[in-house]
Amino acid sequence: MDDYRPETYGDRIADLYDAMTAAMPDPVDCVDRLAELAGPGPALELGIGTGRVALPLAARGVEVHGIDASAAMVERLRAKPGGEAIPVTIGDFADLPVEGGYRLVYAVFNTFFSLLTQDDQVRCFRAVADRLTPDGAFALELFVPDPTLHPGGQSIRTRHLGLDLARFDLALHDPVAQRVDFQNVLLTADGARLLPGSVRYAWPAELDLMARLAGLRLRERWGGWRREPYTGSTSGLCVAVYEHAGGTAS
Repeated sequence: MDDYRPETYGDRIADLYDAMTAAMPDPVDCVDRLAELAGPGPALELGIGTGRVALPLAARGVEVHGIDASAAMVERLRAKPGGEAIPVTIGDFADLPVEGGYRLVYAVFNTFFSLLTQDDQVRCFRAVADRLTPDGAFALELFVPDPTLHPGGQSIRTRHLGLDLARFDLALHDPVAQRVDFQNVLLTADGARLLPGSVRYAWPAELDLMARLAGLRLRERWGGWRREPYTGSTSGLCVAVYEHAGGTAS
């Protein structure tokens, strides 16, 4: 996608993001597991956004820090109760431009896939390994790739159709690069709104190899935040927890 940058998605969607995610399930199960993994903290969220997960995690008493490429998203976080207390670095989380050690580094809601090359994703794993405390964990929540979603390398899907609002998603799929470029299109009486995005998906086995290259290993893999069994493509969702390869497996 021409001229697409790490901050593009967040900058374009910041004013709508909370409204568009309001119908999603409450992240309480996610926060429960992250709090268990973080212990006393500190924890670092990659792509902290408007704080949908970081704020309730901080309310549990965990010291939460964040990284995000979009200043517009972080501005929305800052406007919420407790948002000013969370340290956030503006930048590309492929390089983890932060100091110190973290008991937990995490990325939820497919955010890790916003790193658009395999090299960037490998670099992120290595940077995370450098920042994890010896007993630390790296937790990722990601969709399980489904090659059937984009027949012929593209797709058009209607997400909402109402009297005053229509939403449909356009996508182009490059299976070699494992990349999907998309536009979420909103149509109202006032006109059209384009919300572009791009992801580079990776298979669970590929993520495990990235972890090995960084000196990490898989501790657990679930099909959801309630520790549902992971059953491959039928799970739809994958939650993977990595730790230092020299650590004690749980």
